[in-house]
Amino acid sequence: MKFIAIEKVILGVGQDDLKPYLEEESKKVWELHKSGYLREIYFTENRDAVLILECSDKEEALNILKELPLVKNNLIEFLLNELHPYEGYERLFR
Repeated sequence: MKFIAIEKVILGVGQDDLKPYLEEESKKVWELHKSGYLREIYFTENRDAVLILECSDKEEALNILKELPLVKNNLIEFLLNELHPYEGYERLFR
């Protein structure tokens, strides 16, 4: 199953709070990418991370996100949504 995870910085957390964990965060992201769980990762124009995960279910995706150092240290959280294939093309062929 595919999931999209959109980062939300926790209220009151600033960039200086994140800095001590960023190298460790990058290492974990690389590990997740190599493992196949993390398929894609982007930053929005506001520098919020957007991750595309491939997991067996939502619980597994949540557990993977909890492994990230910024999440472990309560600096960020993610809004997680399951992605489903677009089915709108069927309307073209009725």
